[in-house]
Amino acid sequence: MLVLSRKQDEGIYIGHDIKITVVEITNGQVKIGIRAPNDVSIFREEVINKIIEDNYQSIADKKPGPEDIPEFIKQLTQSDSNPDKDGL
Repeated sequence: MLVLSRKQDEGIYIGHDIKITVVEITNGQVKIGIRAPNDVSIFREEVINKIIEDNYQSIADKKPGPEDIPEFIKQLTQSDSNPDKDGL
């Protein structure tokens, strides 16, 4: 994992077309902005984890692990509805 320090209004690029900017820092909470192409899906970690947990509970009693995240992201990106996607 790469760890970077950024101040408010500073950003980083991932590749040439994804930009992450620190928008605001207040009371220990950091708000970030993400600018990415429309074909890039963006999900909050807790949303992915909840979907994984719900899917596993509906089919088995197995507890999901980090190794399951790529498959669920693949399933989510095949869906037309993505309420957590910024789409900038």
